[in-house]
Amino acid sequence: MSKEFVTEALLADILSVSRSTIEKWKISRKITPSKNGQYCLEDLQYFPSIKSMINSRWKEQQNVTPKRKYQSIELFAGAGGLAIGLEKAGFDTIALNEIDKDSCKTLRHNRPHWNVIEGDISKINFFDYSQYDIDLLSGGFPCQAFSYAGNKLGFEDTRGTLFFEFARAIKELQPKVFIGENVRGLLNHEKGKTLNAIKSVISELGYVLIEPRVLKAIFYRVPQKRERLFLIGIRKDLFPYTNFIWPDPFCRVMTLKDALKKGELYNSYCPPSSGQNYPPKKQKVMEIRLSALHFVTNKTT
Repeated sequence: MSKEFVTEALLADILSVSRSTIEKWKISRKITPSKNGQYCLEDLQYFPSIKSMINSRWKEQQNVTPKRKYQSIELFAGAGGLAIGLEKAGFDTIALNEIDKDSCKTLRHNRPHWNVIEGDISKINFFDYSQYDIDLLSGGFPCQAFSYAGNKLGFEDTRGTLFFEFARAIKELQPKVFIGENVRGLLNHEKGKTLNAIKSVISELGYVLIEPRVLKAIFYRVPQKRERLFLIGIRKDLFPYTNFIWPDPFCRVMTLKDALKKGELYNSYCPPSSGQNYPPKKQKVMEIRLSALHFVTNKTT
């Protein structure tokens, strides 16, 4: 890996600390910027997150190819971010469910061949897909408050939540593996009770849950600071034959520049955009606000 230099702001994102913490470390000489004011990652390998980037096995892992075409179903699909990633990993998407009409339009536009099921997930009978040998069920189910009236915190205790629908899909489809994605706040939601309830249900359904982990998008070739909690379950009859490992981070962090310009992520530049188009009434309001802002700015300068 060639030497890579990052800005102070990007270093803070990599280390999951504030800019003020970076400033304190700089004063105490825990970290030292180079002559250009940036930081050489190679010199900061005493931080575990940076060391894992330097010693990444990303390329080796990317060379692993599937032995066959794997089949998946996606729930709470949104605009297809997770589904497209799975497609790149070699999965053949059998169906996707999403209730938002605009997201469904986006899915159909980008992937006309996908079977997009628009509507309420509670209306779907997943036994209709029993003829498929589903390898993977995935989805970012919304985290809602659970009721703890029951003592078992089992499958029935989650009824009325969207996680229940995700669990029902697991029960009816019996996929080999499932991936659940959620906000990192799920770790401590309701003082950990929600996650404990989820773990209980997963075990009850016959799956081994890999210890959940928060993954940061910036470590996986995504120019975004998004953090997500991932729950991965493997069917108990298959678990003894598996050797699951979390993916290594990429050797560098992608930025907005990588997203907009031709380079390592894309083979063309981002096309020009006129931006948001507002209806005439709202456009008039925006113009009045902009004029007022200019007036205030000129008055104070």
